[in-house]
Amino acid sequence: MLDDEQRHDVEAVEAFAGFESAAASEPGRLWRSPQLRPGIVVHEPGYEIDALLAEFALTLRSRGFRVTGLVQTNNRGGAGTGAGCADEIEFFDLAASKRGAASRASLIARLRAAIRVDADLVVLGRFPFRLDALDGAAAALRLEAGRSLPMLSAISGGCIAKWLERTAPPGAMLAADPDALWSWWGPENLYRDLAAGVVDGEVRRLVCGARWVLVEGPHGTGLGRLPAAKSLARRASEWAARGLRELAQGIASWDPLEAALGLAAVNAHYNSCDLDAAPGNGVRGLARGEGRVVVVGAFPGVKEIFRNVAIVETDPRPGEHPPALLDTLIGDSRAVVVNASALAMRTLPSILRQARGRPLALIGPTTPMTSRLGAYGVGLTSGLVVTDPDGLARAVRAGAPTREFTRFGHYAHIAC
Repeated sequence: MLDDEQRHDVEAVEAFAGFESAAASEPGRLWRSPQLRPGIVVHEPGYEIDALLAEFALTLRSRGFRVTGLVQTNNRGGAGTGAGCADEIEFFDLAASKRGAASRASLIARLRAAIRVDADLVVLGRFPFRLDALDGAAAALRLEAGRSLPMLSAISGGCIAKWLERTAPPGAMLAADPDALWSWWGPENLYRDLAAGVVDGEVRRLVCGARWVLVEGPHGTGLGRLPAAKSLARRASEWAARGLRELAQGIASWDPLEAALGLAAVNAHYNSCDLDAAPGNGVRGLARGEGRVVVVGAFPGVKEIFRNVAIVETDPRPGEHPPALLDTLIGDSRAVVVNASALAMRTLPSILRQARGRPLALIGPTTPMTSRLGAYGVGLTSGLVVTDPDGLARAVRAGAPTREFTRFGHYAHIAC
């Protein structure tokens, strides 16, 4: 026999399984991120899981992501003798940041409306659904072929067997803590996160050289590294006519030219002249302690800073290592330092997944200095603060090497 809380959670499992199976029934449906599977948070009985789901969802919304769904507010842990079985269920609407109350039938209608919204995340709190109502919601979802539906819900530990029985594939089972939720959300989303934080403004200057693109905004100047033998020079005036925020959206593009321009715009926003940051790249703090430090992309003086270091390069020289060994090297390391080129090359998310739980610094002239990266596993960011945009613009046009950039600014770092 199931107790009231287990019966409540079984109903929630059946609800979530109904939504997921409806999504899986559409072969053309694409997830917004290939790494993001439906998430199910497994928690102890009596744990106020809806509060954790709401906090995570609202944090994402505050960063600029589109979040929808409902969590229950008059159900502490799912006890069946009280609010969980009340005629009216109190809930919090994540999209509107508003509390409300509704009957079960009305609540099902609200959830149907929520899942039909084009959202980055749909949160389904632990509501006492009936399976027949679920079938109707699943049927409504099947009409939405081709629309992504990243979902997050929760069950108590006693219902894992029921969850596995009713779902194929089972989705991702998550611990009931914020770090587990961020790990599930995934570092692949950091590109859109960075762009979402950019405040719109005038693009005062856009300069294209042989190797770099420079974007000057209202409060700062940023750089992006251009792909080999590529140039944006012919389209510079077209791009400059757009606002800083629109340019920044390109950081999430798989077009290497748009991504370089987007990164420069992102850096023009975050690496502003009035940024509260400490001088230098800050990595000497990682030199304290025993064990090996992995450096992805060497920088001047690295072997003097770290006594025990493993350097990973795309074209390794004697004593360095190829990227194929990165997973093994990080597994035996105590800290990781990553050149910001990994951000542009789209290898940073993979490195962050491998290094999860270890101190990690992101450094280089194209590093965005923002605490937004902290949620994805970056502990320190070190980038270039440009104080002489005129001089740097001339250097970019002339094809000056990276080592000359400090003539027109300084490196600084912040803790995430």
